[in-house]
Amino acid sequence: MGRAMAKWFVIVVMLCMAPGVHAQQQGFSALARIDPEASTLTDTRRGLELRLTLSQGVPYRVFTLDEPARLVLDFREIDWQGVSGAAFARAERATAVRLGQIRPGWSRMVVDLAGPHVLGSAGLEVDRVTGAGNLRVVLGAPDAEAFAARAGTPDLPGWDLPNPEGALVAPERRVPGEGPLFVVLDPGHGGIDPGAQFGGVTEKDLMLQFALELKEVLLRDGRFDVVLTRDADEFVPLERRVALAHQGRADVFLSLHADALSGARARGASVYTLSESASDEASAALAERHNRADILAGVDLSGKDDVVADILIDLARQETQPRAERLAKTVLTTLKAQDLPLLSRPLRHAGFSVLKAPDIPSVLLELGFLSSARDLENLRDPAWRARMAGALRDAMLVWRREDGARAGLVRQ
Repeated sequence: MGRAMAKWFVIVVMLCMAPGVHAQQQGFSALARIDPEASTLTDTRRGLELRLTLSQGVPYRVFTLDEPARLVLDFREIDWQGVSGAAFARAERATAVRLGQIRPGWSRMVVDLAGPHVLGSAGLEVDRVTGAGNLRVVLGAPDAEAFAARAGTPDLPGWDLPNPEGALVAPERRVPGEGPLFVVLDPGHGGIDPGAQFGGVTEKDLMLQFALELKEVLLRDGRFDVVLTRDADEFVPLERRVALAHQGRADVFLSLHADALSGARARGASVYTLSESASDEASAALAERHNRADILAGVDLSGKDDVVADILIDLARQETQPRAERLAKTVLTTLKAQDLPLLSRPLRHAGFSVLKAPDIPSVLLELGFLSSARDLENLRDPAWRARMAGALRDAMLVWRREDGARAGLVRQ
């Protein structure tokens, strides 16, 4: 998981067409196509140059990510059908190119860089008659410090938030301990983001398989409502995953992952909750957002200044975070009791984006390590996955009962 830095170099463009261009092209309503024969990725004297020939101009953004170094291009309405990343992998300074959809109507191109080549410029020229577009992106000489300072995903309106029509149907907010427990399962990674990889196995595939199996176990129990943040091999932005949980008014958010560490002997499951320092940073960042409809379920923060919003978010987190901690501990206690392998220090804390919902108890479960032969064998074993799913079901039922009892004491 790459770290998002405080600064970034990002270009976002939407060009207006000439009066003679068809209205469909002016509104960017049709999918644009890439001409691979006229598109190139080449080494320059000190860096790299990418040229894409598009059937029409589309809104786009360009930015870089660190650890490892990547160039990322997001587009609206690009159709990659018939085009593979291999068609662009012609430069020594680019180790791989990946293409995919990040959500309906939004596409992404990722160029894995051989070094921290700094993003220099990007520009889209649109033919005033045909509407065809030519995009040119130039990266300069490698500079690790400058690259790190500019790297990071920009937080821009409309790029990482879910479409309103894709919202979950939200059940009525319930008193803790009453009615079905509404769980949002978040299988990590997906689409062009494979996650950890080891021996031909990818984290995204294993986690989706386990999430689907866990969903069935929970639904068969009859005491759960369950929604997945993705139910196919597709890319879902981190912010969209949390927004889906908010829109569904989830009782629990459970993110599923499986790491891989080269040269390390780590093995066994672990559970992460949001760290205290990350909680403070998350509250401040959330308070700065202009669209605050989904920050706190049932509380309208629009019209509130940042100080008031920050206080309300912090108050919500003061109640939620202890509940998340108790959920994490209950999960670990249950896994240990059922003889499922745990990491030597299994309760951990981090600033993962998917844990930052201030009003939903959220935990991230690392089921094991793909780099451990034992863990990988377990993750690929249907019987072991069934045991793990059953243990998680049991843990959430125990936590739900205890959480409801505490809520009852508060009401009294």
